[in-house]
Formats: sequence, C-alpha cells, structure tokens
Amino acid sequence: MAYPLYQVDAFTDEPFKGNPAAVCLLERKAKVTWMKAVAREMNLSETAFLSPARGGWWLRWFTPKQEVDLCGHATLASAKVLFEREPALRENPIKFKTKSGELFARWVDGRVELDFPAMTYRRISYESYVDRALGFAPVDAVWYGDYYLFQAEDEDIIRKVSPDLAVIATFSVPQLMITAKSKDPNFDFISRFFAPNLGIDEDPVTGSAHCLLAPFWAEKLKKKEFTAYQASSRGGTLHLRLEDERVKITGSAVIVIEGQLYG
Repeated sequence: MAYPLYQVDAFTDEPFKGNPAAVCLLERKAKVTWMKAVAREMNLSETAFLSPARGGWWLRWFTPKQEVDLCGHATLASAKVLFEREPALRENPIKFKTKSGELFARWVDGRVELDFPAMTYRRISYESYVDRALGFAPVDAVWYGDYYLFQAEDEDIIRKVSPDLAVIATFSVPQLMITAKSKDPNFDFISRFFAPNLGIDEDPVTGSAHCLLAPFWAEKLKKKEFTAYQASSRGGTLHLRLEDERVKITGSAVIVIEGQLYG
C-alpha cells in the first residue's frame, strides 16, 4: 500500500534550513511498531503521522528511537502539508488530537501559527558536574516535565559551546535547552536544544521548547511577544506570543520532497 509522504523544512522560508520533518498521511490509525519502523527509515529528528479524526486529525510524532508527547516543528510541517494539499482548510484553524491534548494550527499570511500550551516552570538547583557537561556556568536554571532550561550570561556562549552529550544523556530529564538574551536587535533571545536520550544530539529548531522559553523570557524581559532564533547549524526563526496559558508560535515552512511511502 502507498501513503503520501512529505519532507518539510520547518521554521524557515528557505529550503535546507530550519528543521526537517517527515509527514506521512494515513487513511486510518497505524500500528506503533510500523510507525517506529518508518521513523527509523526516515532518520529525521521527527516523523509525523496524520490520520482523519472527527473534526480534525490524529497526530503522533516519532524520533528514530521512540514516540514523543509533543513536537512543534513536525506539527508545523503537518499543518503546512494539509494547507497546501487543501487550500480550503486555510479558512479555519486545524485541530490536531495528540498525546498532549488538542493543538491548533492556523494559516496566517502564508505562514503557520501553532497554538500550544505554555509550560509552568520551577527553578532548580543542580550539581557542579552540570556546569562541566554544559561547558558553562548557568546564571539561571529551570525545569518542567521532560525539559531542563539553563540560561547563559552571554549569547556568544550559546553559539560557541559544545556540551558533553555523553554526560547529558545520563540526566534524568531527557530534553535540555540553553538560552541567552540576544545581542541582535532582530531577536529577543537565542537558544539551542539537545536530546541525546531521544536520538537527537542537537535539534535544529524546536517548537515545543519555546512553550517553556516564552514564559521564561516573559518573566525576564517583561513582555509577551518575541522573535526568537535557534542557533543550530541550520538555524531557524520563531515568532512567539504568550496569551494566558497558551503560546502562539508562528513560522514559515518549505516542502522539499513529495512522494509515496510503500510498506
């Protein structure tokens, strides 16, 4: 059987930048073992699987190693595919039913706006070996769910540091972000993201991480709208708006491959 399959570069308007995700369209829900096998075959940080649901779409995300509960860039990629395949869908928000509850995507002037839950973080203390693993001494550290977030004093630290991924892989929390205020007037803050436990040494652009980064920087900068840059080698730009307990994440996306999956 053949399934429509796309590769989409998310959070960029240029091919081969941003974060690539695979999007597979299904007629009905598939077996987890099959989706895991497809994700390993695609070998991207995330592969998204869409199947019809009442009033929307079921959406699940898989890394090459395992299923995850929330993924921003593959959700943006999924919405981009649906909006391009069926332009009539652009008139109303798309509803996705996921392990993290209902998520929404809206077409806004050629870009996609995601509506995700904001993360309420707690400040943490940590052992000295964390400094060595990160490659710098954080000036602030917070935690939420599966995410650690460490703030550096200076943007240059974020751009240049090479964290010890073998040590980070031993952390009890699998997803780790580092961030700093941006020197560039075009951006409010920059970040990088690491999840070696999930098979992602460094993720190019991580939408879900900004559900924590947005409220964190709202406290720091005393504002609720941001332009953020994820400073990976591919790089990506996100426009963020904090509204009560939701984060609106807007970004561009480019479909770079369209084909059929047989299997």
